[in-house]
Amino acid sequence: MNPIPKPIAEGKVREIYDNGDTLIMVCTDRISCFDVILNNEVRDKGRVLTQMSRFWFELTSDIMPNHMISVDTADMPEEFRNERFEGRSMLCKKLSMLPIECIVRGYITGSGWASYQKNGTVCGITLPEGLRESDKLPEPIYTPSTKAEIGEHDENISFEQSVTHLEKSFPGKGQEYAEKLRDYTIALYKKCADYAYERGIIIADTKFEFGLDDDGNIVLADEMLTPDSSRFWPLDGYEPGHAQPSYDKQYARDWLKSHEGEHDWTLPQDVLDKTIAIYLEGYEKITGKVLATDANV
Repeated sequence: MNPIPKPIAEGKVREIYDNGDTLIMVCTDRISCFDVILNNEVRDKGRVLTQMSRFWFELTSDIMPNHMISVDTADMPEEFRNERFEGRSMLCKKLSMLPIECIVRGYITGSGWASYQKNGTVCGITLPEGLRESDKLPEPIYTPSTKAEIGEHDENISFEQSVTHLEKSFPGKGQEYAEKLRDYTIALYKKCADYAYERGIIIADTKFEFGLDDDGNIVLADEMLTPDSSRFWPLDGYEPGHAQPSYDKQYARDWLKSHEGEHDWTLPQDVLDKTIAIYLEGYEKITGKVLATDANV
């Protein structure tokens, strides 16, 4: 067997490998909170992220193209056909990535709620008076951000700023790309949020990333509607007026917040176990399938 190559890029969770005219994106079991990669891993998390993205890419292929080619390691070089990569790897099209993260919020929570309490706005968008924490918004709002380097924070920007940001990289295309990204983001969110709601899950907010193919078409890329990029709430028991329980990494975030100064960015085993159990429950509710994990493959 050939030795495993070194990744050409490595993020907080993902590793990207060059495969000639394609890429192989591998989701590790690493977990990041507050833009910090924690010291321990969440076993099987990479499988959840990859297979969740696969599900959503397939569901939304009628809206727009995406970068997924295959999640079967039989379609990848021999060095990827082993336990380290099984279920965690996606063969993808090569794209020129667009330099903003496309965030959509259907409910008011998190940093959006904090901003609304101060001045009635979220990322410069004025919202109706009298909203409660976790209320559904009259319509989903698009709040793009810049893409930060590892260890740095993304910066929220207005739609107008996103035009300028895109124009720097793609002269003459800033307005066109900004409008298309906004419209694709809202369309994807609405379809997926409606689908999840019917299965007992509220998608409060999420982010998407996009790139350009060789023909200049905008293509959906990276991850899609995973517990790392989204807030999933159980519909059962949903009650505006306070924070909601989540099917995502909010449980780990909350533990870190409540033990500030005590954890050294390390989660105890019971928090790791609870976190993956939450991820798996969300996956199974949405897809109707039991995920192959280290425990049952």
